[in-house]
Amino acid sequence: MVISGLSLLIGFLTRPAALVGALIGLSSLFTSIPRPPGDLPEARMTAALTAVIAIAVLCLGPGALSLDARLFGRREIVIPSRSPDSRPKS
Repeated sequence: MVISGLSLLIGFLTRPAALVGALIGLSSLFTSIPRPPGDLPEARMTAALTAVIAIAVLCLGPGALSLDARLFGRREIVIPSRSPDSRPKS
């Protein structure tokens, strides 16, 4: 989990690191290992929040200032403008 978190922090291999983080968060939610007696109920909520954030990063991908963007280039969605001549005539 530490390696996954550091990878997400610097933006290196963002999607695989987010996938690992989401799997670890989800597995800690549904584990059958008994928890210690002092374990707070908030620990489950923290695991759920970690999984949700990791899934969001997995869907969004690396940011513009990430190491992935420097190594592999930024991915931009370019929507071409529609010229007035390209409208269908009725």
